[in-house]
Amino acid sequence: MNLNKIFLIGNLTRDPEMRALPSGQQVATFGIATNRIWNDKAGKRQTAVEYHNIVAFGRLAEIIKQYLSKGKMVFIEGRIQTRNWEAQDGTKRNRTEIVVEQMQLGPRPPAGGQASGQTGTTESQAAPAPESVETIEYPSDGEINPDEIPF
Repeated sequence: MNLNKIFLIGNLTRDPEMRALPSGQQVATFGIATNRIWNDKAGKRQTAVEYHNIVAFGRLAEIIKQYLSKGKMVFIEGRIQTRNWEAQDGTKRNRTEIVVEQMQLGPRPPAGGQASGQTGTTESQAAPAPESVETIEYPSDGEINPDEIPF
């Protein structure tokens, strides 16, 4: 059995760029940074950052372009894909990307506050968890109108 599945939670490193394929299908490309934090053998806190190239197609690309921007947190579920091509100068190139299959927007910033991941935000400044959570009632026929999404 084989499996090519990846889950990432990170912050956008740049605004999504939208392009169209010759077929007319929309493509959004952007980058995500993910952080790893651990303590070394001496107990000193260490951090490492990984950067990922992300690609989304179709309606998902349009939603990403509409709702995401640099610094915002996002959850991506997808697969790893490596493309190979020959550059104009004749050199062989390759690029490993994450092709988005599902996406979930990160938390919204508190009213009047900064977005998560932006400079100046510390853990002590994080907004307290809400005491009650609003629920959204979805249509029983399974059709969700994007204009009715509350964010």
